[in-house]
Amino acid sequence: MPHLTRTGTARRTSGADQLGFGVPGYAHPLLAPTEWAELTRPGTPLHWAVLNVDAGPGARPDPHCLEAAGRLRNARDRAVRSGAVQDTVRAGAGRLLGHLDLAFGNRPFGELVADAQSFLDWYRVDGFYLDRCPAERADLPAVRRLTSGLAALLEGGLDHGGEEAESGLLVLGHGTHPYPGYAETADQLVTFSGAWTDYRWSQVAEWTADYPPGRFAHFVHGVPRTHLDEAMRIARWQGAGTIFFTDRTVRSHHGGQTDPFAALPGYWDEIVSRIGPGISE
Repeated sequence: MPHLTRTGTARRTSGADQLGFGVPGYAHPLLAPTEWAELTRPGTPLHWAVLNVDAGPGARPDPHCLEAAGRLRNARDRAVRSGAVQDTVRAGAGRLLGHLDLAFGNRPFGELVADAQSFLDWYRVDGFYLDRCPAERADLPAVRRLTSGLAALLEGGLDHGGEEAESGLLVLGHGTHPYPGYAETADQLVTFSGAWTDYRWSQVAEWTADYPPGRFAHFVHGVPRTHLDEAMRIARWQGAGTIFFTDRTVRSHHGGQTDPFAALPGYWDEIVSRIGPGISE
């Protein structure tokens, strides 16, 4: 396990990198039209959003997901062309990522690559979110092989009509601090995903201080409105450049559990304004 620093002793203090949203996966656009529409609203500081059609790309192109993907892509194109101050975060990021479930290393390489190709062919994604990514040292070679293969797919598949093709984005959804070597296999790591009651006392791995804040993301549920400022301070202090905070919590529902990140937080407008253009620590 990596060595951890005590809460409040992380070494990043500048706050120069502006926070933005990473959306780990809203519900299907047919069930969550408001959520997907909000992502295209001018001024939403979006780094990336994950498209999960049916535990992956699904068996065939979904018309509702095609429409949502197109709208998100168009919103970014408009931001790039306009150069509006309120949309600088979206213009520099604003990616759509295809959801790949690694099942903690239990899914075959071929299945994952096939899903990735379907996402590229059907939805023209800008990269991939590798959910339930292993975090241990023993699994690193397999994850490195996969990310190398995905990077090659993206290099050949990102021809979205621009004059110059962009590099794709790969995000590893560990949800905890992994073995340090994972930081060299992808563009960003999710190093916390969980409840506010754990996050407010969380620790940060010492090795993360060697990387800029843009390399890490935090997802926190159950954050009260009155603690938003505290949560954002923790994120900046621990070096997370991408966040998703919500007041929703995990609840039992029809024999399963609801996903707190599948819908808008109750304070969406407020958190958008707090981390919008010009807001820094």
